[in-house]
Amino acid sequence: MERTRVKSNTIRTVGYDELTQILEIQFQQGGTYQYFGVSKKIYDNMIKPSSTPEEYYERFIKNRYRHEKI
Repeated sequence: MERTRVKSNTIRTVGYDELTQILEIQFQQGGTYQYFGVSKKIYDNMIKPSSTPEEYYERFIKNRYRHEKI
């Protein structure tokens, strides 16, 4: 999965597979997680230049999707 680097203090890269609806987030302090059943709209909004990825993560992703560390 190709990931996009984002400007964030806590998140390094974000990737998305539209076919499987898996969002992949690599954090600055280590650890990469996959989130399942995530719509493309969530991914698109997270990587927008005007977005703050860590705030978007806290508000719309964290504790809302099944996930696992890879």
